[in-house]
Formats: sequence, C-alpha cells, structure tokens
Amino acid sequence: MSRRIRVLVAKPGLDGHDRGARVIARGLRDAGMEVVYTGLHQTPEQIVEAAIQEDVDVIGLSILSGAHLTLFPRVSELLKERGAEDIIVIGGGTIPTDDIKALKEGGWAKELFTPGTPIETIVQWIRENVRV
Repeated sequence: MSRRIRVLVAKPGLDGHDRGARVIARGLRDAGMEVVYTGLHQTPEQIVEAAIQEDVDVIGLSILSGAHLTLFPRVSELLKERGAEDIIVIGGGTIPTDDIKALKEGGWAKELFTPGTPIETIVQWIRENVRV
C-alpha cells in the first residue's frame, strides 16, 4: 500500500498575498494529498528546513513578487546542499514565459503553473510525477 503524496506549499520572500497559495493547498488536500502550508514571508532556508522535517515529496512555491529568478535557484541550491534534491520543486504565480523557460532549463523548477491553471491540472501533474 502506498502512502499519500506530501506537499509543502510556501510563500517565499516579501510577497504578502497568499489567497492563491491557500486555494492550491486546499485543492491538493481535497485531492487526498497531505499538505503543509508554511505561511507568508518564508526564507528559502525556512522552506527547505520545513520540507526536510516534514518529509515532503514536493515543494510548491507561490510567488507574485517577481523574485522567482532568485528564490527558485536558492531553494534548489539549499536542497542540494542538504542532500534532499529528490524533493520536486514546482511553483506558480505571475511568472513571465521567458522566466518559466529559464527556471525549467536551469533545473530550479520541474513545472510552473500560471494564474488560471485549474487545480485538477496541478493535481494530475503531481500524481504523474511523484512516486510514493
């Protein structure tokens, strides 16, 4: 019997708007996943520490502040330093198309979801890409 997928949803940086993150967290929970929501204003260090302590399979970063080209690489770097690069990093928010390409090509995010993406699409992607 396999266990439930565990997802940490985080709001890194100074962005103070978390409605979308809360909607995603609820949708993932409703889909049967275990969800940890870390709240606003998390540092990459706090996010990675929580992800390791909670033994999650996925980190979902929600970013609206425009700091995605700094925050995603830092989270990925910290995961690697801690030997936890098996944790999949995904994200969402207002991220320009060119930056989505850069984040994915750089290996800092496996997938990115822009505003308006149906929760079912995110749930399906996670289920298809996480093995528990």
